[in-house]
Amino acid sequence: MSIGNSPEDDRPSIGRALQQARIAAGLTVEEVSSSTRVRIPIVHAIEQDDFSRCGGDVYARGHIRTLARAVGLDPEPLVEEYDADHGGRPAPTPAAPLFEAERIRSEPRRPNWTAAMVGAIVAVVGFVGFTLFSGEDEPTNTAQVAEGSKPDKTAAKPTTTKPADPKPVPSESAIAAAPRDKVTVKLSADRDKSWVSVKDHNGRRLFDGLLLQGESKTFQDKERIDLVLGNAGAIDLFVNGKQVQDRFELHQVERLSYTKGDPEAG
Repeated sequence: MSIGNSPEDDRPSIGRALQQARIAAGLTVEEVSSSTRVRIPIVHAIEQDDFSRCGGDVYARGHIRTLARAVGLDPEPLVEEYDADHGGRPAPTPAAPLFEAERIRSEPRRPNWTAAMVGAIVAVVGFVGFTLFSGEDEPTNTAQVAEGSKPDKTAAKPTTTKPADPKPVPSESAIAAAPRDKVTVKLSADRDKSWVSVKDHNGRRLFDGLLLQGESKTFQDKERIDLVLGNAGAIDLFVNGKQVQDRFELHQVERLSYTKGDPEAG
């Protein structure tokens, strides 16, 4: 009698799961590397379940978490699978016993009574000499002290520096008032996080990375702005002061381009 494979046997490996999720998100290895700062050769190696280039288990776990978040996967099951395949998490190092810390404690230093006595004698002699000397010129010193106690009317008043006001975050009204001779694009991740790439008309990258849920970013260019949205359904899009009403699906990849004027015509 044959026994069928268990569901765990059909589950893809760590590298295969990350590769499938990346392809499903419409991302290239170069785009994932740029957004996560994990080098391209290491991304390729991890997708082939080769973790030898990570530099150790700690770095391997960190790369798995970073790549999983970039492609929209929950990293914890993948990290648990890595630990199961590589001997589990290392046990924490036990703290040193208390008696060892007590044993290396230095002996308290005994007070130097000789130095204390000499210091006291010097202080008494100095005080007596100062009293005798000051007693001879008491009227003059008294007048000087009284004169010095008068407030200086010409002294400059202390000035306080007012802290600079923080720069205001661009609001929707500010976007609506954007100059007409430029392209203004605002991206708001209101429903979920999304990988975003933004370029100007010369192809220069204005932003390339993850836009977390609740974050917003605004971009301007004098001619054109090109967008790649890795999770387009999570983004609210405002172009030239007008909200774009297209509703994309979650985890849908969109490549968009906008110029000056009405975004519906661009």
